[in-house]
Order: sequence, then C-alpha cells, then structure tokens
Amino acid sequence: MTYELRQNPATKEWVIIAPLRAKRPQELATPTRPLTAEGPAWEPGCPFCPGNEEPDWEILRIPEQERWQLRVLRNKFPALQHEGEREFSSDGIHRRVSGVGRHEVLIESPLHNTCAALESPALVAQVLSALQHRGRVISQEPRIEHNGFFENHGPQAGTTLAHPHAQLVGLPVVPYDIQVRADQAGRHFTDTGQCVYCQTLAEAVGDGRRIVVESELFVAFVPYAAGSPFHTWILPRRHEGSFLNATEQELAELGLVLRRVLRKLYVGLHDPDYNYIIRSAPVHAAGQAYLHWYLAIIPRATRSTGFELGSGVFVNTALPEDSAAFLRSVQEDV
Repeated sequence: MTYELRQNPATKEWVIIAPLRAKRPQELATPTRPLTAEGPAWEPGCPFCPGNEEPDWEILRIPEQERWQLRVLRNKFPALQHEGEREFSSDGIHRRVSGVGRHEVLIESPLHNTCAALESPALVAQVLSALQHRGRVISQEPRIEHNGFFENHGPQAGTTLAHPHAQLVGLPVVPYDIQVRADQAGRHFTDTGQCVYCQTLAEAVGDGRRIVVESELFVAFVPYAAGSPFHTWILPRRHEGSFLNATEQELAELGLVLRRVLRKLYVGLHDPDYNYIIRSAPVHAAGQAYLHWYLAIIPRATRSTGFELGSGVFVNTALPEDSAAFLRSVQEDV
C-alpha cells in the first residue's frame, strides 16, 4: 500500500493515508500506563466521588432516593454563563453574542476506577439516555441553538478529572464546523436526492472491510477517509437527524455497540485516551431530511502536528481497513 489522499464524502475534507509511516496496530498501544481498572475505586479529593457531593450544583440524580448510579451537575467552571439572555451586537465586521448557555457534567458512576468499556451495556445506555433527556430540556430554551455531547477519557483527550464523566454544552449559536457539515450534507441531498450518511453507511456495509461491529439498529465502522488510527463512527441504520429523537430501543442498543467498541479499544490498545462525540442536528434544523446523527470515537493513538495545522490536511498513519480488521480481531470479553 502506497500513500494516497482520500476524501470524506460527508465533509469533503481530504486525509493523507500514509501507512508506510505507521507501526503495526498493536504497537500503538500504551502498555506502560496503568489501566483505568487498576486505580482506586474512591479518591478522597475527587469532587465526583460519593461523599464529596455538593447538592447545590446537582440537576439530576438516578435513582433519586437510593445510592446514586448517575448524577448531572452544573459545571462549576463552565465555558458559558448559565444565567442571562442571548443578545446580539455588531461593530463593523465584528459580531458579538453574549456568552450564555448551558454547560453540564454527567457523572457516569460512583466508582472512580471505571469507564464505559468496563460497565454493562445497560449502564452505558443509561448515560446516553440521561444526555438525551438533558438535551431535550435544554433545547426548549429559546437562547439555545445547538447541543454538543462529548466525553473525554484520559489526559491526551483533555481529561482533568479521572472520574468517568461526560459533558453537555448548550450553545447560543451554531458552531462553524457544525454549520459547514450541515451545508455540505444539504448540497449532497440537493444534487443526489439522498442522505450522504445513509450512502456512507450502505457503502461501508457493502464493502465490509471497515466494519467493526454490526447490530440490528447500528453499524460501527472506520470511515473510508478516517482522520486518525481507529477513528470509528457508530451510525444508526434508521435515518434521523437528531440524537434527541432516538428511541429507547435505539439507545439501549447503542449502549451495547458503544460498549463493545470501547471494550475492543481498551483490550486491544491497553486503555487508550479517546474522545467520543455525538454529532446531532442543530436544534432548529432537526427536521431537515439531509441530516443524520451519529457517534464518533476518536482514540488519541497519535498526535496532530504542525503539518496538520499548516496544511489543513490530517495524516492517518494507519490504513482504515487495517484499523477495522484489528478491532474486529480483538476479543473484547476476555
């Protein structure tokens, strides 16, 4: 396999596939670092551990009366101000919007030394259901234009607290990257009459080489133009623009598929740092026929360099077909 450039059909971004620079997939693991499960189950200084709760910040607790399994808090150090109205202003070419919105933290477990790869599919689904619930509530606020859902696992992914948690951000604007993706999907729909994500899914299933996990309702696969090693998408087979409209059955099955993929990464790459992101339609565009929500997992097996910043083109040192084959081969239940 020689070097080549591949284009992401959903975004039109180019990626350099440079497998000759790569190590074998298993050599991208981090075997010298302790596994999450090897850490302490409780940390006295962790604000998310049981016994350290600050009730004034709490929004949701499951279950409400017994020992909690999951909590949602207002972020103590939010990126956006929770109170206030959205106000627009401009001065020549400079535009301004007041920095109001929502920034919430979802504590996924009372255990300090766990993560989605170590939990049951039902508990992973419970996290997804809580994110959806809060997204639905926040979307009712007139000042909110877009919800961002994400999780950071490990320091290379931006984690500052090791206790497992996800985050939800309600933004007063639609971010540029989200709008560009939506616009590109809209152009593709105008040109072809088809959803680019449905076509991408059908192509991945038909080809088969980049599939990681398949279920009745979801397909996990490494995209044709994956920007980094083991970058994986989990797409619902049912065409739907918004994560907020996923059914209870879909969330239960997504919990199973997400746990399987993350478990394969945990076992096969020795618990790598990663981000997962739920890409969902902007609040006021959820009904657009060209949009299709999905979940992206981005392991931090390599780092971006000045080349990516200077050229605007990512370099993937692993052939996507090889990344998928390696993940398929990992026995996640060992």
